[in-house]
Amino acid sequence: MSIEQKIKELHSSLPQGVTLVAVSKFHPAEVLQRAYDAGQRIFGESRVQELLVKHEALPNDIEWQMIGHLQTNKVRQIVPFVSLIQSVDSVRLIECINREAERIGRVVDILLEIHVAKEESKTGWQYDELVEYLQSGALAELKNIRVRGVMGMATNTDDEMVIRADFEQLARHKEALALHFDASFDTLSMGMSDDFELAIECGSTMVRIGSSIFGERN
Repeated sequence: MSIEQKIKELHSSLPQGVTLVAVSKFHPAEVLQRAYDAGQRIFGESRVQELLVKHEALPNDIEWQMIGHLQTNKVRQIVPFVSLIQSVDSVRLIECINREAERIGRVVDILLEIHVAKEESKTGWQYDELVEYLQSGALAELKNIRVRGVMGMATNTDDEMVIRADFEQLARHKEALALHFDASFDTLSMGMSDDFELAIECGSTMVRIGSSIFGERN
């Protein structure tokens, strides 16, 4: 099945209210253009340098999302145009994004990345630490970011029960954290090519799909 067919099939099969982020990291701009021509407008990248190159090369109505670990010294480069930073995992990064957004007069949408996987290598907040930070009131003072919701990754395993448990935990966290925000806190980003259907069952509103669209990365 071609990239164009895969995009159209996903657009027609995903439930209403679930957003498709085409994870385009490591794939060249001409491949992304094919997905764009098939109607895809939201793309996710995990490396800043790659994101910058593609942003320059591709149509300007694309919504670019940062989905990979973001270093604070790279924030300034993407804040002017990125539509959503999904992988926000520390106070330091939140404050940096807010500072850079304030500098150029933007409000930047972010997601709070929460660690639920049974793997230390994955990034994200420990839930208790995140709650403590929110209860401190410090986040509410930052006026140039808007927290749209939560993102996370399930454990890398073939055990569906483990994956489901991770997704259900993320969904519970999102529901509990909503008490700290207004109605714009509406996004639960979880689910990738191998597990997005299960993630949707568990309440995902945004799925990040790469290899099922573009094939395995080089």
